[in-house]
Amino acid sequence: MKVLVPVKRVIDYNVKVRVRADGSGVDLANVKMSMNPFDEIAVEEAIRLKEKGVADEVVVVSIGVKQAQETLRTALAMGADRAILVVAADDVHQDIEPLAVAKILAKVVEEEKPGLVLCGKQAIDNDMNATGQMLAALLGWAQATFASELKVEGDTALVTREVDGGLQTIKVKLPAVVTVDLRLNEPRYASLPNIMKAKKKPLEEKTAADYGVDVTPRLTVVKTSEPEGRKAGVKVGSVDELIQKLKEEAGVL
Repeated sequence: MKVLVPVKRVIDYNVKVRVRADGSGVDLANVKMSMNPFDEIAVEEAIRLKEKGVADEVVVVSIGVKQAQETLRTALAMGADRAILVVAADDVHQDIEPLAVAKILAKVVEEEKPGLVLCGKQAIDNDMNATGQMLAALLGWAQATFASELKVEGDTALVTREVDGGLQTIKVKLPAVVTVDLRLNEPRYASLPNIMKAKKKPLEEKTAADYGVDVTPRLTVVKTSEPEGRKAGVKVGSVDELIQKLKEEAGVL
């Protein structure tokens, strides 16, 4: 079975995000970029499936700017077999929207014919949490979201998913789209020898036009702003005073 893993290049999660002076978006100049953490978990799970003999090939794909090559090389160094880069933007500040990404991925799936697509549940830059679900809808495949455990048994996958009330275990028929959560695994660090080997692994480069997908944004960002700073707390002398402040000042009761 072939496993396809989409990965996204995002601001490193350790970096403090700055908003551009004109409020048009986040400042990416001279900022460290890395693989989306949820996608990194998806890559790790795909590699583990290969190590167990469940999968025979792991293909990673990224859609965005040319610099995403670095992200794909990281996935190859972790253990993926080959990579596909779909160049869909020239400006690093242009974010390809989930629907366009899902349409391109659907075309890639048609070509590659994987038995399983493993995605991160969301990207930490826009927090859309939509691409995996849209891809499953376009393909007409089964889907399982927020996976914290995954077992592939024959032509089915047993997925334990995190829900508000606790954990839910479902069985889906393959091929399927599974989006992964943080507690699924702990991604490995790429060793130096594997980083060197990754440079020789195949990385195919294509464009959105090759798949006939229009990536023109459908959404307009009106304004981007930093959250307001937290106000200092106050001490109250009694429970009655606390209740009064919650009612009259905070407006939560």
